[in-house]
Amino acid sequence: MTHAFETPLPRRQFLSTLLAAGGIWATPATWAQTQAAENSGRLVIVFLRGAYDGLSALVPHGDRNYYALRPNIAIAAPDGSPQTAIKLDDTFGLHPALAPLHALWQQGVLAVIPAAGSPNPTRSHFDAQHHWEIGLPGHSGAGAGWLNTLAGMRAKSPEKTTTSSAANALGVGEANPQILSGNAPVQLVPRGEAATRQGALGDARTRDAVMKLYAGQDGLSQAFRAGAESRMQTAQTLSNEMADPTMTAQEMQAANNGAGSAQGLLLDAQHLGTLMRRERNLRLGFLSAGGWDTHANQGAASGALANNLGNLASALVQLRRDFSQANDVVMVCSEFGRTSAENGTRGTDHGHGNALWLMGNRVNGGRWHGQWNGLAQSNLHEGRDLPVQHDFRGVFAQVLRRTQGLSNTDIERLFPGFAWDVALDGLMQG
Repeated sequence: MTHAFETPLPRRQFLSTLLAAGGIWATPATWAQTQAAENSGRLVIVFLRGAYDGLSALVPHGDRNYYALRPNIAIAAPDGSPQTAIKLDDTFGLHPALAPLHALWQQGVLAVIPAAGSPNPTRSHFDAQHHWEIGLPGHSGAGAGWLNTLAGMRAKSPEKTTTSSAANALGVGEANPQILSGNAPVQLVPRGEAATRQGALGDARTRDAVMKLYAGQDGLSQAFRAGAESRMQTAQTLSNEMADPTMTAQEMQAANNGAGSAQGLLLDAQHLGTLMRRERNLRLGFLSAGGWDTHANQGAASGALANNLGNLASALVQLRRDFSQANDVVMVCSEFGRTSAENGTRGTDHGHGNALWLMGNRVNGGRWHGQWNGLAQSNLHEGRDLPVQHDFRGVFAQVLRRTQGLSNTDIERLFPGFAWDVALDGLMQG
C-alpha cells in the first residue's frame, strides 16, 4: 500500500493566506508547484568508498563480544572521558570523533540502521559499489545510476520553475560517479585527482555553469573563483599529501574508485550546499570520500579512522545547516562493512553488513532502527561479519516515499525487485 505524504491543513491555510495577502492569485499551476515542492525535499547521498568500519562509528558497547573480537582497536565503553564512546543508549555509542553529531541525535534528527547493506555477499569494492549505484545487487552489467534515473523523474515534476540549468542533480568531488550516470543531465564539480584528469573544472560547459553559480560575493564564492584557475595544481598537491602510506597506489585507487580523501569532504559539502541553494532545480546531491579501507593500523579513539570520522562529522554538521527544510534528508552509506574481529595488523578486512545513517526533520531520530542480534559468532555472516538485516533498497524506499512522494511503481523503476521492509516502517515520520 502506498502512503502518500499529505500536507497538514494548517499549512495549506497558511499558504493560501500568504498568497492572498501578497495580492497573488493562486492559479492551478502555482498551487501544483507548491504542493510538489512540499512533497519533494532535497536528498543528499554521502558515499564512503572503501567500506568504512561501522562498528567503530556506531560502537556496540553493550555487547561484550565486541571487546573480545577487538582487543586492540575497540572503542572503550562510555565513561564520560574524551577517549571513550559517547553513550546513545545501553546498546550503542558514538565514536568520540563523531561527538559533533551527538547534538543532532539529541535533537531527534539523526538516526541509524546498525545492520544494513546489499544482500549480495561480494567482498569486491568495485562490484559492491556498482550494485549500490545502479540499485541492482548482484548485477555486474551496465546500468544507469539510480540517482540519475530519479533526476530524470524529477525533471518532469511541476515544481521545476526555473530554466537556468537543465540539471536536477549535482555531484561534487568525483568526475563521473556511476550513481549519476545516465540519460538525465547532471551538474558535476570534480576536485582532487578527478579535477586533474578532467582539467580545471572539466569542459567549458561545466566550468561556465559552475562559475555562474559561484557569482555571489560571499566568502565561499570568492575563494572558489580565486582558486578555480589553479585547481589542477592544487589537486595534484592534495593527491600527494593525502595518500595513505599503508596502502599501495593500486589498492587505494581500487577502493576509492574515483573519490577524494575525507579531508576534502567539508569543503565539498560547502560547495554542494552553496550550489543547491542558488539553483532551485538542483534537488539531488551526491558526495563521496575515500580512504576507508583500513586493513592495517586502523586506530581506535585516535588514528587514521578517527581522523576520517572527524572529517565526516564536520561535513555532516555543515550539511545539516544547508539541508534542514521539512523534507530534506541526508544519507550516509558505504558498499559493505568490515570484519567484526580485528586482523593481525590491527585493522579490519572486508565484511558485509554496516551502519547506515539518516539525517533530517522527517527522520525519526535519536534512536536506531531495525534488527540487531549482537556479535556472538552464531549471529554473524559466515561467522565473521555483521549480517545484512535490511536491504539498502528498503531503506532508500522508506525515504523516497516519505520525502520525494514516490509510489511503489516509481521505486520499482529505481530498484527493480526491491521489497518493502515493514520492519523499518517507523523510520520516517508521517
